[in-house]
Amino acid sequence: MFLHIQNLHVKYGNIEVLHGINIEVNKGEIVTILGANGAGKSTTLLTVSGIVKPWQGQIMFAGKPIQMLKAHEVVRQGIAQIPEGRRLFGTLTVQENLNLGAFVSTNDGQIQKNRDWIYELFPILKERCNQLAGTLSGGEQQMLAIGRGLMSSPKILLLDEPSLGLAPMLVKTILHTLKQINETGVTILLVEQNARAALKIAHRGYVMEVGRITLHDSAAALLKNSDVQNAYLGGV
Repeated sequence: MFLHIQNLHVKYGNIEVLHGINIEVNKGEIVTILGANGAGKSTTLLTVSGIVKPWQGQIMFAGKPIQMLKAHEVVRQGIAQIPEGRRLFGTLTVQENLNLGAFVSTNDGQIQKNRDWIYELFPILKERCNQLAGTLSGGEQQMLAIGRGLMSSPKILLLDEPSLGLAPMLVKTILHTLKQINETGVTILLVEQNARAALKIAHRGYVMEVGRITLHDSAAALLKNSDVQNAYLGGV
């Protein structure tokens, strides 16, 4: 098991938002978490990333417990998160934002190799490498956010709503690129409101409702599940 979230409870103050969830992600998979706003999907990713600390439970990654590590230590383990809303440094250039993503790396050759790969995945970023990130379009900013995450050579990429606010055509492009990234060996845990698009690229999926996992199956089975269709896919 690559990433194993076991009996995870998370509280914000006195309010419990995750009620003992269990999620498994195998090496090389794309796994998606579906659910309405407020279900606890983002909290799950933030807890794996070390930004939110669990009240109870364990997070194992590559055989090691990571739930008490600080966020920068989690990145060093090979976990990178692409946050909801992108969180770019708008007054820095595209290239400077990418360089910041490599803060855990000391290998200049690997940094250059990663940057070249990102420019290959997203040619528009190469064209705009000296442009301020704040002046990019929404789609370009999302590409940059993904690229910045890839600069740390992650073993697993956590993505929180990568299609949010993007035109349908751009959503297709972003999700197709995630599939390409996965095919190079990077495991992906994806939180995505566009359930149909997410299930089309995922291997497996979990459905989360008010801090609990209520369903887990292959992506193909979830696409055919009538409850999932009615709740998240706009009916049959």
